[in-house]
Amino acid sequence: MGAVTVERPWLKFYDEDVPRTLEYVPVTIPDFLRSSAQRFPRHPALVFLGRRITYGELRSTVERAAYALYRLGVRKGDRVAIMLPNSPQTVIAYYATLSLGAVAVLTNPLYVERELEHQWGEAGAETAIVLDMFWPRIAAVRRRLPLKRIVVTSVRDFLPFPKNILLPIQLRWQRKWMRIPYGQDILPFRYLIAHPAVPLPDIKVSPDDLACLQFTGGTTGLPKGAMLTHRNLVANVHQIRSFLMQGHADGEDRVVGILPLFHVYGMNGVMNLGIHLAATVVLLPRLDINMLVEAIRTERPTFFLGVPALFVAVNRYPGIERIDLTCIKGCFSGGAPLPVDVIQSFEAKTGARIMEAYGMTETSSVTHVNPRRGLRKFGSIGVPILGTDAKIMDVETGTRELPPGETGELWVKGPQVMVGYWNHPEETAQVLIDGWLRTGDIARMDEDGYFYIVDRKKDLIVTGGLNVYPREVEDVLRQHPKVQEVAVIGLPDELRGERVAAYVVLKPGEQATATELRDFCREHLAAYKVPRVVHFRESLPMSPAGKVLRRLIREEAIAQLQATSRPTENL
Repeated sequence: MGAVTVERPWLKFYDEDVPRTLEYVPVTIPDFLRSSAQRFPRHPALVFLGRRITYGELRSTVERAAYALYRLGVRKGDRVAIMLPNSPQTVIAYYATLSLGAVAVLTNPLYVERELEHQWGEAGAETAIVLDMFWPRIAAVRRRLPLKRIVVTSVRDFLPFPKNILLPIQLRWQRKWMRIPYGQDILPFRYLIAHPAVPLPDIKVSPDDLACLQFTGGTTGLPKGAMLTHRNLVANVHQIRSFLMQGHADGEDRVVGILPLFHVYGMNGVMNLGIHLAATVVLLPRLDINMLVEAIRTERPTFFLGVPALFVAVNRYPGIERIDLTCIKGCFSGGAPLPVDVIQSFEAKTGARIMEAYGMTETSSVTHVNPRRGLRKFGSIGVPILGTDAKIMDVETGTRELPPGETGELWVKGPQVMVGYWNHPEETAQVLIDGWLRTGDIARMDEDGYFYIVDRKKDLIVTGGLNVYPREVEDVLRQHPKVQEVAVIGLPDELRGERVAAYVVLKPGEQATATELRDFCREHLAAYKVPRVVHFRESLPMSPAGKVLRRLIREEAIAQLQATSRPTENL
């Protein structure tokens, strides 16, 4: 492919105080914490169910945890799986891992045994830091993985008194308490932080070292680890701050951490950005609207990052008009398109502008966003963020750059783009071309340089801000003894953005119910991946090569929904 000249019409729509170029300081992610702790040692870093942890305390705890992990044998380059809900332990484990030059493998706590076995086996994780309530799943797979050590924590470890006393009693009453077989290779998290930190050996952690393996389906739907370096993550944090947060003084912001930290959006856009700003991060352990509204009421956050489902839920919350939301000064939305009426309703309640954004796991989080004060175009993902180039390429060959107004594949380039897929050089070569990342999304750019996502080249389903890859769900359903063929698609859902729908052809002479197949999926998939609806068909549309045509199934389903003029049912 020949060289192309990238025009940047979007630069003239940057806010006046946003620079046109950005220089990146060669630091690592742990340097964010060290800097904030040095400048604001007594400032609250984390708030968790009433417990407050200052930046000085957080840094000290991270250093103790890093020393303990090192003493247990964790070394630079080792992969450490972290399977925790949003909690202080997540932040501590993540920063301790990166301080050693090890690589964090953030894992969805909803994953079942099959998913854990694939992800941790693919990553070669020898260490796992997990919540005690997940132990049955861990115990089921640990012997089939290269795990050498497992660190187990409890929610109560960082609860204030008397919650730390009452919670174990409540869990026993609910029969959720289990005994962990602690020993040399299974250790309590308290062990990591109980001993004073001893200076570590001189471990050189470079900006170009790997920081995370963030698992994603990429273009094929087979989960693989996007390799994100410290440079990738740091650059994206600086891009977000310089583009959207001009005028924010360090140590003054408060952010609600309801987005899961295992997801790149929460990991880099909430945790790392928040710590870089010396902000107070209010951690919520689950996606709970009551917990979110109470956190807004009591902690008075200044900015809020969410997905469309959260903005919808706040707008619909009973009595929300009696709660003062004007503390929120900035909002960011990603993961799926945000309806205009939802934007207008939320902004009327807060007085803050919602900035719709776009990004991918492979780009450390954000590549496009609508300006904070300048021209905003509803339905658009905005303009390339500071330091990012983007273009539209023809889908057929990927060699011809298209002019404004034409539809093709979105390609992006910038310092936040991953270095490749872990142990998948062929797929890396398919998506990284001369520094450009082929996103797999079909888009167009208008004359002003604003971009619009119009379709997906890949069949990714985004439900509640989480990615579901049809192939993974289909592979599970094909294992059912009564299923002959299956196609999985996403259908519009007012609350979640999309819901997972399965179209199934049974083997001759077999009978099955939707409940039976959904229950089968629950045994092998995280709950959010389980089809919300199952339709039985005699056949599925096929290409001449025998490939199921999901696109035709989706077009037919959408046409039926529009013909009936009924809103999508929320299940």
